[in-house]
Amino acid sequence: MAKVETNARKIVARLEKDGWINIGGGSHDRFVNEKRAGVMITVPRHRQLTLGTARSIAKAAGWMEQ
Repeated sequence: MAKVETNARKIVARLEKDGWINIGGGSHDRFVNEKRAGVMITVPRHRQLTLGTARSIAKAAGWMEQ
């Protein structure tokens, strides 16, 4: 199994690099991508994410096989 990044800042930076657009939020950041219609990724505003949350974000972003 590949190592999954759990640092929220690095995850947000990679999402933005991959073309995901931050549409805001309150205690979470929400990201959408024109290439992935119907997919919205929610990232909690914490320094470190739990492994399960980070893995879910990676799958939704297409960084790992589902």
